[in-house]
Amino acid sequence: MLFNDFFVTLPTNKSLASKTGQKATTNQDCKNMTITERPKRIYRKRIPYGMQNFEDIIKEDYYYVDKTPFIEKIEESNRYFFFIRPRRFGKTLTLSMLENYYDINKKDKFEELFGNLYIGKNPTPEHNTYLTIRLNFAEVAAGLDDYKDGLNNHCRIMFNFFCDIYKHLLPADTKEGLQQEPDAVSKLRYLCQKCQEVGQKIYLFIDEYDNFTNMILAHEEHLMRYRNQTHGEGYMRQFFNTIKGAAGGILGRVFVTGVSPVTMDDLTSGFNIGTNYSLAPEFNEMTGFTEEEVREMFDYYTSVLPFNHTTDELIKTIKPWYDNYCFATKRYGKTTMYNSVMVLNFLDNYIRNEYDIPDSMVETNIRIDYDKIRMLIRHDKSFSNDASIIQELVTKGFVTGTLNENFPAEQINDPDNFLSLLFYFGMITIDGTYDGETKFIIPNEVVRDQMYTYLLNTYKENDLTYNAYGKGKLESQMAYHGNFKPYFEYIADCLKKYSSQRDKQKGEAFVHGFTLALTSQCKFYRPISELDNDGGYADIFLSPLCDIYKDMVDSYIVELKYCKSNTNEEQAKQLFKEASEQITRYADSDMVRELVKTTKLHKLVVIYRGTEMIACVEI
Repeated sequence: MLFNDFFVTLPTNKSLASKTGQKATTNQDCKNMTITERPKRIYRKRIPYGMQNFEDIIKEDYYYVDKTPFIEKIEESNRYFFFIRPRRFGKTLTLSMLENYYDINKKDKFEELFGNLYIGKNPTPEHNTYLTIRLNFAEVAAGLDDYKDGLNNHCRIMFNFFCDIYKHLLPADTKEGLQQEPDAVSKLRYLCQKCQEVGQKIYLFIDEYDNFTNMILAHEEHLMRYRNQTHGEGYMRQFFNTIKGAAGGILGRVFVTGVSPVTMDDLTSGFNIGTNYSLAPEFNEMTGFTEEEVREMFDYYTSVLPFNHTTDELIKTIKPWYDNYCFATKRYGKTTMYNSVMVLNFLDNYIRNEYDIPDSMVETNIRIDYDKIRMLIRHDKSFSNDASIIQELVTKGFVTGTLNENFPAEQINDPDNFLSLLFYFGMITIDGTYDGETKFIIPNEVVRDQMYTYLLNTYKENDLTYNAYGKGKLESQMAYHGNFKPYFEYIADCLKKYSSQRDKQKGEAFVHGFTLALTSQCKFYRPISELDNDGGYADIFLSPLCDIYKDMVDSYIVELKYCKSNTNEEQAKQLFKEASEQITRYADSDMVRELVKTTKLHKLVVIYRGTEMIACVEI
């Protein structure tokens, strides 16, 4: 080890004098100076937050959760593989891993890239046997009016790159001939022909194949333009038909990923060579992290860094926020998945935060594109279908319905399809079955925060505004001084101010949903809503975020009751009595006793008569 790795190098007398303009130091001066020892650098693997290139992760010694065992399962499946997962769930990294595994140009790097992984010790015969093409439709810069030009430009760049890197394997005139082809469809056909001449096969990867459906989901007016691109002689349909024509021959394998199943049905009608494995139990864990994988990663970092928390403590902290995704009914009860990007972001922030829990568990870039959902709501101004699903989720804690594998864009207004969209976007997840239907719940607190934010954004067409500074002061008073009433009076005022006649007709569902949505914006708590087993209305437990705000004093459990505007005083008193009994029972539960931690628990009864709050009392 070099001396300079441990100690600060002192400047020479002459250099010091020249920089400061002072007399040079003497030997005695140097003796009196204290040499500062640098802290020894702790070696550890880098955290691959935001990384999507497999080769960079391996070569630059990032931590990699080994997903290579799934290569065997993919090869045993249909050669034309479709896979849908929510955004930021590791799909692109999976594609990059497969691309490196099958690329014939990376044969000499196989041991370097895969030697320490499962597949490196158990390689399949197909490794490094393909010429790979990777298209990313998210890079197609075009609207639906000029999507053909955008796709042509993207494919031109990628196909030219293909000719350059495989020049030694292709006929000599391949790239020159490619330039003569007018569009992406003809260029793809041409490359397949040239590969056939030299006996080479192509592995085609398409990432975010459904990217341009964002426009149709966000803006209704794009529906006809979308249909023109995906039906009849539409250009996208032609492109996928070309893939179909080459399948079984030069296109040895195709792997397609996306977020929504909408385009798949439109593009692949008749494309019966492909199989959608999105809901297949054997691929439930292919993206995202299992708890075992998270524990192994945390164990590694706790062994090389001075963590202030054990692995168990960290798991307990992050589990409510990032866990609980299930993508196959048959895997329910066996394993759940953590969002990998969220976990890596937390770990990165934890280390940079000097081994303390980050102030926010929700990373700013992890947000659902609400425009897609909002478009669906606009189709039904009465909120008779789509919004009722959201309201039911919030008030009841779950919804039931049918999970559809795919459906055309024209049917996105169907309530069952809306439910399926919520699932594919990652806003709900499978929680078993109920009365013969699939049961869905909000998977975790990150999504719950997004869901409640979405709810607030739908009230009064996004006209709900408030004084953030004043609201923050009310929240602080509630968390540190037990002054809860001004905060709930503020909620009641907002509810009354922004409720429409339609909202009032929803009664309890609206009141409870609005209260949950607004309390979710309080930085000191995460609201937990549970269904009353005795059939009453759900209560709200404001679970204190003591890991972040270690000195906060107060926590709250709220029994929220609703009665119609014509309810008399005697009936209201009876409702208050029932609520008081229920809140006492709730407060005595094991869950509440554990979650209050060091805070003082306040038991509150809140009663609304119509949109008027008539009681906010501590029991």
